[in-house]
Amino acid sequence: PQDKKPKPVTTLRCSSIKASIWKNEGMKGPFYNVTVARSYKGSDGILKDSESFGLADLDALVVVAQQAKVWIAERLGR
Repeated sequence: PQDKKPKPVTTLRCSSIKASIWKNEGMKGPFYNVTVARSYKGSDGILKDSESFGLADLDALVVVAQQAKVWIAERLGR
């Protein structure tokens, strides 16, 4: 079946913050996009993601953003 969800090519983590890197194919070759999320455990005990970040999350957000930039640049030869 074709209902398989695409998966990121890699996920970088720092503390509760993760950056998922997605590879796409364009007319000029591959390119990458990044999504970021904060993981937390809900009141039901299940791990969830949020796209909302507090002050305490911002340093980790900067770290994963920089790691994602380096990871993508290496693969694009930049």
